[in-house]
Amino acid sequence: MNIAIIGAGYAGMSAAFDLVKAGHEITIYESENSTGGLARGFRDPKWDWSVDRFYHHWFASDNHMLGIIEELGLSDGVIFPRPYTVLLHNKKWYPFDSIKEALLFPGLGWGVNKLRFGLVGVYLRLTKNWQALEKITADTWMRKWAGAHVYEQMWEPMLIGKFGKHYKDVPMSWFWARIHARTTKLGTFKGGFQAFADSFSEKLGEMGVEIRLNAKVKSIKQNQDKNVSVVGENGEEKFDKALVTTSPKVMAKLTPDLPKNYLEKLLELKQMGAVVLVAALKHQLSEEGYYWFNLPKDDGFPFLALVEHTNYVSSEHFGGEHIIYGGDYVEVGHEYFKMDAEELMDKFAESFARINPKFTRDWVRKVWVFKADYAQPVPQLNHSQNIPAIETPLEGIYFASMSQVYPWDRGTNFAVEIGRRAARLMME
Repeated sequence: MNIAIIGAGYAGMSAAFDLVKAGHEITIYESENSTGGLARGFRDPKWDWSVDRFYHHWFASDNHMLGIIEELGLSDGVIFPRPYTVLLHNKKWYPFDSIKEALLFPGLGWGVNKLRFGLVGVYLRLTKNWQALEKITADTWMRKWAGAHVYEQMWEPMLIGKFGKHYKDVPMSWFWARIHARTTKLGTFKGGFQAFADSFSEKLGEMGVEIRLNAKVKSIKQNQDKNVSVVGENGEEKFDKALVTTSPKVMAKLTPDLPKNYLEKLLELKQMGAVVLVAALKHQLSEEGYYWFNLPKDDGFPFLALVEHTNYVSSEHFGGEHIIYGGDYVEVGHEYFKMDAEELMDKFAESFARINPKFTRDWVRKVWVFKADYAQPVPQLNHSQNIPAIETPLEGIYFASMSQVYPWDRGTNFAVEIGRRAARLMME
């Protein structure tokens, strides 16, 4: 078959990998100037390595991603440095990235609260019955089983930071997936995620996949002869099948001929956007070497997480500079989407100083800002019933996005999984 894939993120590239191995002809359309999707990176002239636009990790349990990396022969590039994640309690930061440190965290209190925290964690790690958990919200379930104190101290700030006003609507199945599958061990790729995306796309090119960068698709439709027409800026091309790996709203815009009930499913899916500031500093911000700061918004922090990338991988890769992320999930239309990098730095500077009182603006050499309308799907109760099928009602047109990996959370691991699943369906 002659197949078009829209989007050169990990879902699209993984589908292409399996399809071209099976002997099909693949053309990937990518509207940006590089591959990698939301895990794309950028590199300043002073740096040897690239930096992700939106910070990403691999977990030790990410079998789909680590598996395809092995198949590609790129496992030598995977590294698992030791990160340190911290939480705030009584104006002091405490490590919180192992079972031992979690149990020692003073914010939990003592006695029954720590017992309930431990039992809830064990239960969520062991149970596989997520279907029962999608019938109740995380807010309700956690208050009942973990207790109000543990929930409000540990998990409620994260849910608010992730989902904003929607946080009380999120089903417990989403929370289960985070606890059940993730590890405290975090991995990345030598050179950054962009280095991996470049290596992946290079391998695909060697296998015969055509990847067209800066190639924006305007529409996709089914012809009378059951072929699929892909209309780009350079005209129309016909394919036997097409796989779209964009956001649901973009999919609905590209394929308006889809039946009304499928289009409605696409458009009813909720999502959060993301705004991320990246700053190159002359000095280390966290002198303790902490990597990930979970920031509680109810304590005056204007964003969700501060991440010192060079406390995870060496600043030697970045010309001795210290790379800081300040990131937040916000709804499209939020004021952060209207701010440039310098305005966001002004907004976030006070928080930098709360991490290190010595911080001043002259530490900052340069700042960048990256924004995405579609960064975090917002699941609802009984969400498994709301997910659009990969195989759309239009014959030959398929759709695979991070909104369909539920109950799992978005991430490159499940992008690989859904891309390969879509490829199998297309070959059937």
